[in-house]
Amino acid sequence: MLSRTPLYKAHVDLGGRLVDFAGWEMPIQFAGILAEVRTVRSKLGLFDVSHMGRIWLTGADAALILNWLTTADVPSIRISRAKYTLICNDKGGIIDDGIIYRLAEEKYLLICNASNRVKVWEALNMARDSQFSAVELDDSTTTIGMIALQGPFANDVMNDLAPGIAEALRPFQIREVEILGQSVLIARTGYTGEDGFEIMPQSESCPDLWYGLVERGALPCGLGSRDILRLEAGLLLHGSDMDEGVNPFEAGLDRFVFSEKESISSASLQTVLQHGIRKKLVGFLMIDRGVPRHGFDILKDDAIVGVVTSGGYSPSLDSYLGLGYVPIEAASPGTLIYISVRGRLVEAQVTTLPFYTRRKT
Repeated sequence: MLSRTPLYKAHVDLGGRLVDFAGWEMPIQFAGILAEVRTVRSKLGLFDVSHMGRIWLTGADAALILNWLTTADVPSIRISRAKYTLICNDKGGIIDDGIIYRLAEEKYLLICNASNRVKVWEALNMARDSQFSAVELDDSTTTIGMIALQGPFANDVMNDLAPGIAEALRPFQIREVEILGQSVLIARTGYTGEDGFEIMPQSESCPDLWYGLVERGALPCGLGSRDILRLEAGLLLHGSDMDEGVNPFEAGLDRFVFSEKESISSASLQTVLQHGIRKKLVGFLMIDRGVPRHGFDILKDDAIVGVVTSGGYSPSLDSYLGLGYVPIEAASPGTLIYISVRGRLVEAQVTTLPFYTRRKT
């Protein structure tokens, strides 16, 4: 039996095509994947992301347990601020990625991926039971929803609902605000490469908020367009572009590793820093026509040197592009490689990330 978000009925009523995603019945598309991508880039899109894990940590050890399990400098996060981070194992492998929000002196919210929620919950409980007893853990995934409003018109719509909120919230800030008669958390975060907000209301209030945003011009979008949008923005997907067999340096996420602390992964990551890495995740653009897909081989000098982790067509750039791991010597921008597309070698070129950057207004 698949889990359903508080917006399941809204998705059915709006004609969403539902699929199994990490054990949740989620919309893959509404109006069409490419149309939804274009709308988010030019206007305003609306995503149900209630399937993602929402775990609250409260108490004197809340910062310490997060500092132990993640790569972030958690004590440095100020109240009402957030940080993207990686949750690693003792070998430095990436269990998951997520965002830490600091809501009060001893209160944090951790957003994790739906597919890794159980692993993250188990890691938190194990760490609490072994060394961080002064923390209370609460998994509120099924009682609090999460809606992402993304696109150039997001500020106008949010200001209509909560006057002045767009000016009050800078990127990676969070605040409790009243919208449509209910108190909700609003964060200026997202996974599309566009400006926008992620709103967290009580589950029973999600449909009213969803339809209120639709009435104000937001187009319902599915996970298919979200995947293209994040790929264009050079944002990694756990389970495809990184996993427990990859460390943050190989994944190109060095800037999210605070190395001046002791953590479950710090010893292993220090060893990686001392010895260096042999492979690295890169972005590439297809030169010849061909669609790169997850699992396709990457070749250089007639030898298989890596594998595509994410790829597809970018409507924003009108190009085929992808991500994949290659040896360090093949990771420099401008390097020519080949992608094996159903037995045919198609030329591609390593490029810098992100592929797409939104226009500043």
